[in-house]
Amino acid sequence: MYAKILVPLDGSLFAEAVLPYARALAQQIGIPVDLLYVNDPKEPPACASFMADEYLKRIGESFGATAGSMVETGHTAATIVAVAAAQPEVLIAMATHGYSAAKRWLLGSVAEKVLRAAANHLLLVRPANGMPGAEAKLTTVFVPLDGSKLAETIVPKVSELALRLALRVELVRVTRRIYSAPPEAFLPVFGANAPNLKKLWAEAHAEADQYLIDRANYLRQQGLTQVESVVLESGADGAAAAIIDLVNRTPDSLVAMCTVGESGIVNWPVGSVTERVVRHTTAPVLVIRPH
Repeated sequence: MYAKILVPLDGSLFAEAVLPYARALAQQIGIPVDLLYVNDPKEPPACASFMADEYLKRIGESFGATAGSMVETGHTAATIVAVAAAQPEVLIAMATHGYSAAKRWLLGSVAEKVLRAAANHLLLVRPANGMPGAEAKLTTVFVPLDGSKLAETIVPKVSELALRLALRVELVRVTRRIYSAPPEAFLPVFGANAPNLKKLWAEAHAEADQYLIDRANYLRQQGLTQVESVVLESGADGAAAAIIDLVNRTPDSLVAMCTVGESGIVNWPVGSVTERVVRHTTAPVLVIRPH
């Protein structure tokens, strides 16, 4: 599990939206927290260094004696990445956007740069309606898998996390249609061969279902009792849209994804499925780096 949680803050309520999740993880897993404020020389200061220190100490009181604080100077994203890199077992937890008088943390800015550059695992939270929520409650973790060994590197970490937090695990596989239209639409074009499209889709669904069953059985062998699986069909908007729709219909959920997963038909680099899920899901996203 993680040795520590690093929580970058910019003094805004938006950035503080990650705090309920950081507190929940710190308390339930029993790990310390470091709060980080970065004064960027290229940006007008949001507050003086001594004010930032007082701000972090006030926030740290909600964590109890397990919270430390640090005020650094430098480029915001680069400083976050560097501080975390000094401790490889640190989890970076931050909001995907946050506003203050001087800073904007939109995905596409600080959060996106950290997502792309950090070697550490990240917990990214998008505030609902732009406001921080109440105390976090997590009951389900969704684990999208694309069938690759690389994507499966997430499974041991999810297994450990689910055991610690008593989470229900939902394994997800998204299949992609060869054609976006239904098989009947191609009867005039393919003639007697058109029904084979139905067979191909059925075989792909059965393969994906068996794949998830095998992974679910592995997790049960690790001691998890609440493990389910679901095969989704990708529509015109792709795999990310199918995952987002499922997650957004499930309250108190967490998504755990590997930044890269490749198979014969699916490619999940940062900048594609993972970033789209981070941008649009209402649930926090745990981004795990394969080593």
